[in-house]
Amino acid sequence: MPIVAREGEFVFYIYAREHAFEPPHVHVRFGGQEVRIELNGGTFMDQPPPGKRRAILKAYSRHAARIRAKWAKLHGR
Repeated sequence: MPIVAREGEFVFYIYAREHAFEPPHVHVRFGGQEVRIELNGGTFMDQPPPGKRRAILKAYSRHAARIRAKWAKLHGR
């Protein structure tokens, strides 16, 4: 599971082996928790904890292009 980006408490990573039926997404780990962000729309696939939504999306937006490129390289789509 390659780490794609880090920002503050947030670590963005992509599993090398994902199910083909899942949309392109990145996992975000922080404080012992994890959520997923769908890459095509930039929306959460899991409900973030209260007070974290904005900070996660802000960090994600700074690294979105690199995350998407890495996902495409790993999964070929």
